[in-house]
Amino acid sequence: MELLRIEKLVKTYRTGGTALEVFAQLDLTVAEGETVAITGPSGSGKSTLLHLIAGLDSPTSGTIQYKGRPMEDFPESKLSNFRNRELGYVWQHHYLLREFTAEENVMMPLLIRGVGRIEALDIARACLDETGLAVRAGHRAGELSGGEQQRVAIARALAGSPSLLLADEPTGNLDESTAEAVFSLISRLSRARGLTSILVTHNLRFALRCDRALELRGGQLHPCVAL
Repeated sequence: MELLRIEKLVKTYRTGGTALEVFAQLDLTVAEGETVAITGPSGSGKSTLLHLIAGLDSPTSGTIQYKGRPMEDFPESKLSNFRNRELGYVWQHHYLLREFTAEENVMMPLLIRGVGRIEALDIARACLDETGLAVRAGHRAGELSGGEQQRVAIARALAGSPSLLLADEPTGNLDESTAEAVFSLISRLSRARGLTSILVTHNLRFALRCDRALELRGGQLHPCVAL
């Protein structure tokens, strides 16, 4: 069943009298439960595409449909609700609050949603257990290693039980062995939870382990093949 459909997507940025077209009639369909990797050179628009899917930016033209509904029809309040309830986002940088504990960081989106503190704490601890960080739940974010911090970010993204996970270079700041562990964790949890996931990565080896690997170049998505 289809979760996301993008049709004839165009995104143009204008600086002075110059127009930069990032996407040229880009199309993409993602099925429920599918894991799609997007690769491509720096500056090709990978992060911009995730921002558009998340409703953090608007296309110049074209449509993005989520569960059959055009996102341009969502009022801002609906978009905020979509991001909080349907979407999990993992960035290259974890963006944790250093003075808060791991479990407090994971609780944040739930508290914003209005979940009670006790229930939010139970969910946060369960998610940290899923990511292998139960024993570090009470440690402040600044006391954790880079890999542990990214695991907390993954737990935070999953805490609200999203249907769509977006990950923008989630292993980009990690060493090779830690990157492998984090990518494997995302893959395992995506499948265990039945998540639809779109992962941006420069690592072709990681990309080719997903259900589908696409390369973004020239404003279009192309099948990605092993070298």
